[in-house]
Amino acid sequence: MDTVIVLFNRDLRVHDHPALTAACATSCRVVPLFVVDPEMPAAHRAGFLSECLADLRRSLRELGGDLVVRRGDPVAETLRLAEELPAQAVYASADVSALARRRERRLAEECGRLRMDFRTFPGVTIVPPDALRPSGGGDHYRVFTPYWRAWSRQSRREVLKAPDKVSLPEGVESGPLPAAGDSHGLFKGGETVARGRMRQWLKYCVADYADGHDDLAGNRTSKLSPYLRFGCLSPLELEALAENGDEFVRQLCWRDFFHQVTRAFPRINRDDYRSRGREWRDDPDAAQAWREGMTGVPIVDAGMRQLLAEGWMHNRARLVTSAFLVQRLMVDWRVGAEHFFDLLLDGDVSDNYGNWQWVAGTGNNTRPDRVVNLVRQARRFDPDGEYIRRYLPELDAVPVRMLHEPSRMPRVVRGYPAPLVSVG
Repeated sequence: MDTVIVLFNRDLRVHDHPALTAACATSCRVVPLFVVDPEMPAAHRAGFLSECLADLRRSLRELGGDLVVRRGDPVAETLRLAEELPAQAVYASADVSALARRRERRLAEECGRLRMDFRTFPGVTIVPPDALRPSGGGDHYRVFTPYWRAWSRQSRREVLKAPDKVSLPEGVESGPLPAAGDSHGLFKGGETVARGRMRQWLKYCVADYADGHDDLAGNRTSKLSPYLRFGCLSPLELEALAENGDEFVRQLCWRDFFHQVTRAFPRINRDDYRSRGREWRDDPDAAQAWREGMTGVPIVDAGMRQLLAEGWMHNRARLVTSAFLVQRLMVDWRVGAEHFFDLLLDGDVSDNYGNWQWVAGTGNNTRPDRVVNLVRQARRFDPDGEYIRRYLPELDAVPVRMLHEPSRMPRVVRGYPAPLVSVG
C-alpha cells in the first residue's frame, strides 16, 4: 500500500505498537493521527494528555515522521484526512468500551464504503480480550481465578521495538497540539517519562511489591497506572520486564480481566453486571460529604482528599472509600464510580467501573455480601496514622487509636465533622 493512517487513541507510544509497526512494514507512507474530540470532557486529564501528545510528536519526529493532530469527531476527521491524502487503509488499536466499539464499527463501515481497508490490532491489553473462553462455555470469564490460570498459560505475541523510520507524506499539515492546561505535580505525561519510571521501579521496587503495595503511607506502588491508561506504556512489555514480580503481574492480569468483562458487557458503566436486587439510598448530602472528604471517618476522608489533591489514589484507599459509600451509606455505586472516573488521572472504563461493581456486589465478586471492616483496614494498612495525617492535617494532634476508631474521637477538632455513620 502507498499510504496508511494510524489512528492513535489510548496507545500514545512508539514502542510495542502493533498498528504502527504493521503500517510501517506494509506501506510506503504512514500518517500517525490523533483527533481531539471536543465532545469528550478532559477536565484535569487535559494537561497530562497534552504532555503525552507532545512527547509522542517528538518521538515520531525523531523517526522522520510527525503526529498529525485534528479536532472534531474522530471518525469524520479520520475519513476526511484519508480522502485528502488519499490513504488506502486506517489502522488502530482495538479497545473494549462501548464508545470505542461504536467508533470502530463506524470506521469499518465508512472505510468499506470508501473502499479502504480498516484493521484493528492488539496492544491495549496483554492478552487480547477475546482470546480466552471458559471451557464450560460462555463468551468470557466471569470469575478471576480461572481467568488467571488460563491467562497465565496463554502464549504472548512478540514485544515489538519502535519502528526504525516513519515516512510521512509531503505537504501534510501537522496541526497544533491541544492547550497544555494544568499538569499534575505527581505525574508528567508521555512515553519518555513513563519508560524512565518503569525502568526505575522494576529495578528497585518490584521485588518488594508483594510485601509493601498495601502500605497506605508508603511509596511502594508503581504509580504506572496513568501511563497504562493512556498507552504510554505497553502492558505486554511491562509484564515481560517484571522479573520476580508475580504479585505485580497478577495486578496486570486483573486489568486484562476487567477489559474482557467490558468487551462482553459494554454497559458496565451503566448497568449492574449481576443484579442483586439492591436498593440504594438517594442521599445527595451524604454523597457530597464523601466527595469532599468530610464524612467524619478519617481513613475514608484521607483517601478522598488524596483524590482531590492529586488526581490519583492508593489502591487500598480506593477499596476503603468505595466500600464506605456503597456498604455503609448505601449510595448507588454509579454515583461514586462517576466521581472517580471524572477525577482519576488513570480513570479507565473497564478498571474503574469493574472494581466499583466488585465492591458493590453487583459485579464479579464471588462473595458479594462481604463487608469491608474500615477500622481493621485503618489499623492494618495505616497503623501509625501517617497516611491519615498527611491528607487531614487538622487531625495531626489526634491520637492514632482515635483516628482508627472515629466514634471515640472527641468533637474538639474545629471544622471536622462527626461520623456520618458508625464504622465500628
